[in-house]
Amino acid sequence: MNQYRILVVDDEPKLVRLAYEVLTATGYEVITASSGREAIEMVALEQPDLVLLDIVLKDNVDGYQVSQQVREFSNVPIIMLTAKARESDVLEGFDSGADDYITKPFSAKELLARVQAVLNRSISEASGETQMQVSCGPLLIDLARRRVTWNGEEIHLTKTEYALLYELISHRNRVILHEQLLSAVWGPEYRDDIDYLRAYIRHLRRKLEADPANPRLIVTSPGVGYMLECPD
Repeated sequence: MNQYRILVVDDEPKLVRLAYEVLTATGYEVITASSGREAIEMVALEQPDLVLLDIVLKDNVDGYQVSQQVREFSNVPIIMLTAKARESDVLEGFDSGADDYITKPFSAKELLARVQAVLNRSISEASGETQMQVSCGPLLIDLARRRVTWNGEEIHLTKTEYALLYELISHRNRVILHEQLLSAVWGPEYRDDIDYLRAYIRHLRRKLEADPANPRLIVTSPGVGYMLECPD
């Protein structure tokens, strides 16, 4: 395994120690920060490959603000650590630029799986660039630039949202099973986490649908999966 550098941002010493021990034992290099301001500085100076970021921090800069400011100069993958499982909190994390989230308390197995899944998506995007473009009506994905536009207007997506949209548009006008989407985007160990998928679909609709409550692009097949409906 390449020695990827991971920045752990949390002001709870026990959690930092747990993350450090689990990640270093697997071969990752770990650096830490305990405040929002310190985290922003370390992303700029140390250029980590991934950030594990707690939402609640001891200074006046919380995880949402850290993510927003980091996104002004870096596309580093960000996984939010949160004790809040409410959908509104998860969506706020996505809005701030996070790629994934883990709800506390979490196991070592879950932490490693999420870290590896997000890194794999990041590596795949970097190595698989092409000149192809894929369209669905006014929706256009420039695969070489990882750029998504709607009627010519650019739509910012996190790495996870992009991976999810890519799977949908790759199978446009066909229903993709929940399990297939979860396995393709997050890995086979998440094939049963349907609530997790629903949260991402809701957020993607907020960015792409004119009326997210009555979606016409990302259509639900109740109890089965989702389809990206494109005009012929």
